[in-house]
Formats: sequence, structure tokens, C-alpha cells
Amino acid sequence: MTQYHQLLFPYAYNILGSAEDAKDTVQEVLSKYYTSSREGIQDEKNYLIRSVINLAINNKNRNKRISRQPAEWLPEPIATDDAADKNVYLKDILSYSLMVLMERLPAIERAVFILKESFDYSHQDIAAVLSITEEYSRKLLSRAKTRLFKPDAAVRTKTLEAETKSLLMDYMETIRKGDVARLEKMLSAEVTLTVDGGGKVNVVRKECQGAADVAGVLALVFDRYLKHTDVSFHWINHQPALLYSMKGKVFSCLVFDIGADKTIQSLSSVVDPDKLSLLTQQIQA
Repeated sequence: MTQYHQLLFPYAYNILGSAEDAKDTVQEVLSKYYTSSREGIQDEKNYLIRSVINLAINNKNRNKRISRQPAEWLPEPIATDDAADKNVYLKDILSYSLMVLMERLPAIERAVFILKESFDYSHQDIAAVLSITEEYSRKLLSRAKTRLFKPDAAVRTKTLEAETKSLLMDYMETIRKGDVARLEKMLSAEVTLTVDGGGKVNVVRKECQGAADVAGVLALVFDRYLKHTDVSFHWINHQPALLYSMKGKVFSCLVFDIGADKTIQSLSSVVDPDKLSLLTQQIQA
């Protein structure tokens, strides 16, 4: 059963963007499955995947209706430093930038996109999972692609990891020195910063764009809130990130999207304490 939890989690999380909701969705499906008659079910694994995906779609639609999700809502970050070692299924977690972009999609388009592009399902398989026609599956994928630009994920080589960590350490040294001019040069001209406090934490700015504005906000936030914290480098949803913590508790996660020219294209800052509780558990494990 533990293996099924790990297998099913990425399907639910990639649709919901919340680890807690994904765990609840998987648990609900497994509980119903093991406490009901399983007569006629020939392929247990695919049955459970189909059930989790459909329940995740329903839950995503329900959550959006209830919460009126704000524009600056960000997915719950998950550490993927040891995805290949501790939990092989975490390799199926989508990149953080793509998770952010996918919030533009209706839940069913999101599911089709994930199944086709991430899990390499055929349209025939997708139609069976979602109880739709193959033609409709193709239409939904086409719609999703018009809303999304799917970035090619860079293969994480040791050289890339070293270069990325070096860039983020350079970022930290620059911001510690208060060198805003140099910080601006590390950012792309159209860089964006999105901050999710979950309505529980007051933030300086929820969103800003442009190298000058973003550099100013980053420098201000660091000087005011972060300069006395412990900082560590991690891979979050397969993207580089800095975690700021005190006494082992993470209270800020800054995820970087770095372009081919080594400039920072976007930053996603999660300070919602509810979304950081899993990260605290992961780095303490």
C-alpha cells in the first residue's frame, strides 16, 4: 500500500498543486478501494491511477470555486534533491515554473497535458482514464498547449548542478552586500517575482516585474527579514531554490527559473507557513 501511495502521489499533486490535498486524495481513493468489493477489476494499478486523477480533477474544481484562488497563488514546493534515491516517483513531479503556468488551465486540460507530456500516455489511454473520446483528448491537449509554453527541462548533470549552485551563491553574496546594481544585472529585463503569503503573512509586494523593481524588492526583503536566517540550497520541483530557515523551520522558499543565458527569468517566493511545513519535514529527515 505504501508503494501505491508513492506511485499515485505525483498524479494527484501535479493536478492539485498541493501536497496535503494530494495525500488526502490518494488516501481517499485507497481507503474506498480496500474497503469495497473489487470484483471485475483486472488491472489494479491503472484502476487506482484513473480513480486518483478523476478525484483530483473534481477536488481542483471544487477548491477553485470555494477559495476564489488569488492570482499570486503558488504551488506547494516539494524538495526533489534525492528524487532518484529516496523516492523514485518524485521524478514525475513537474518543474515548479511549469506548475505555476499550469494554473492557467482548467483542471481537465491540465490532466490531459500531464498525462500526455509527462507520463507519455496515448490519447487512447487518456480517453479511457478520463472517460472522454480520443478526439476530445486531442482538442484539450491543443488548447492546453496554446495557453502554455512547455520549457525543455535541462538534464541535471553534475556540471549543471555545480554551475547553478555557484550562480545562487553569487546571488546570495550580492544581496548580502546590498549591491542592487549588480543584482539587477543578474536578472533578465522582464524578470517577474510572485509572492504567496496565503493571506497569513504580510508581504512587501505580491507581484512585480522588471529588473529594477524586482531587485529593489529582493534587496529590501532580505535586509528587513532574511539577513539573520540560515540559508540552504535545494532542488525544489527539479528547480534550484534557496530555503531560509531558523532553528530548522523553513519560513521562506525562493524558487529560481534560470535561462540559458544564466540570467534569472522569474522567481517564485512561498512564505505561506502551511505550504512550507512539508519542506521543513523533508530537510529535517
